Amino acid sequence: MGIGGCVIVFAIGAILAFAVDWHVSGVNLHTAGVILMLAGLIGLIAYVRVFRRRRLGGLRGADVVEERRYVDEV
Repeated sequence: MGIGGCVIVFAIGAILAFAVDWHVSGVNLHTAGVILMLAGLIGLIAYVRVFRRRRLGGLRGADVVEERRYVDEV
């Protein structure tokens, strides 16, 4: 799930937690909203950490592989 997916999950959670006045039997929508907000936030943090690690990995200096050509001696 990318940044967009995490933001959408967070937004849906915020809507359920703060803006919905429905009552569904067996489900507490406010708690479900808070759980979705936390899931979106954790996903966003995880995505940013992985993206940052990949980006910094390229800036630190990549391993250089030298190509060696062998000439057949006759």
